[in-house]
Order: sequence, then C-alpha cells, then structure tokens
Amino acid sequence: MPETPLPETSPPETSPAEDPVLLDCDVLVGHDVTTGRWGRAENVQEVFKTTGISGGVVSSLRAIHFDVPSGNDEARQVAESIGLAFCPVLDVRDALGAERELARQLSGDAPPRAFRLAPTAQSVDPAYPAFDHVVRLLVDAGTTLFVEGDVRKVGPALRGLGARVVFLDTHFYYLGDFVILARSEPGFFTSTRMLTGPDSLEIVAGEVGAERLVLGCRTPFHETTSVVRRLLSSKLSPGEIALAGSTSLKSLLEPAC
Repeated sequence: MPETPLPETSPPETSPAEDPVLLDCDVLVGHDVTTGRWGRAENVQEVFKTTGISGGVVSSLRAIHFDVPSGNDEARQVAESIGLAFCPVLDVRDALGAERELARQLSGDAPPRAFRLAPTAQSVDPAYPAFDHVVRLLVDAGTTLFVEGDVRKVGPALRGLGARVVFLDTHFYYLGDFVILARSEPGFFTSTRMLTGPDSLEIVAGEVGAERLVLGCRTPFHETTSVVRRLLSSKLSPGEIALAGSTSLKSLLEPAC
C-alpha cells in the first residue's frame, strides 16, 4: 500500500443516517495541455472539502503526456502530501520504457498496487503489441489497471487475462457494452464519472453487482459535485452506495490473490 494509506479496508458499517465514505479513483494533477488548466494539490483538497470526498487515487498528467518518470514522482509527492494513494502511469507508446518504469516503481519500499494506462491520450490502439505487452506485465505483477479510453475498444483487448481493470471513461451511451464485458470478466469495474444517464448506476448494479461501480470524478478537471450527487441520489441501497463510494476501490488496492 502507499505510504499514506486509504482508510481501513473494513470500515464500520454505514447506517442510512450516516454519510458514506467517498473516495475518488480518478484524481489527476499537473497541466492539462488540452485546456491549459492546472491541477494542484490545493485544488484537489478544495474540491474534496466541498464534496465530502476524503481521499482517492492520484496520477500525473505529465506522465500521461510527455515525461513518465518525473510525472510519476510528482504524483507520488502529491499523494504523500495530502493523503492519497499513488497510481503511477506507464507509457504504452514505449514498451521498453514501460518495462523500466514498472521495475523502478515495484522496487521501492511501498510499491503501488495500481497503474494507469492512457492509450487514447497516447494514440495507441489497444491491438498494438506494446499495449498487450504492458498489460500482461501489470497483470503478472498482480496490480490493478486504471484504463482510460472507449470501453468498446479497450475492453476486448483486456479479456481473458484475469485482469483487474477499472474503466475510467465508460460513457452511459455504451453502458451495454460494459455490462456484456463484465458478465464474463469478474475483474472488470467501471468508474461512475460518465454514468449520468437515467438509471445507469442502477443498471450496472442490477446486471453485474454494485461492487463493480467505483466512484470516479477526475478531480479537479471534471464536475466532481455532479458525480457525487448522482451516486448519493441514486436508487441504490445504502450498502450499494458504500460499495461504489469506497469499499470496491479499497479492495482493488489490495494485493491480488
């Protein structure tokens, strides 16, 4: 686990009158080159304070776009400074560089339990050999994958590997595609960030279980408040909201059995 761990894996039971623990699986820091916006530790803390989120998983935009080692070091520093779990990025454009960075990350005293892949941002087709190679390295290492991109394109490339994957960009337009994938892949989970359509969360819970939902807000670059409100105002039971809000994410950050 990271040096500054998330709350305990088995929190006290949440009664309907209590506020559930909320953790964001999709926190980004650094410079967004597409919009010019910056995500800094203080921005993340401000959003968390106003939305009731108490922690989450952080990665670096710098690592996604142009400098993996320094970006990952930046995200680790942010994680340590504000109590988040650290999720390094690997560059799927560069399979050999990804091998070196994975070895560097796993050689530390507190190796990360999850890694982030961004094939769309890095213009990598999931059918490319480099993507498959990096994914298999991560699966063999027993880590969880947080994967950006269209679930219809990325999902099939991850089938049959026994992977634990959180799809960060599942859109409610393609909810059926995720459900079909998840029915045969018990390790497939989805972020709630773009599941804003009518009954989207409820459909996932009904089809494959609420434990497959993981609160993801992309703080501070997305509408965190609306994502949180959608979960808390859903038709899910308090126990299911607790699963989506934090419990599933904490389980995903434990070592694979």
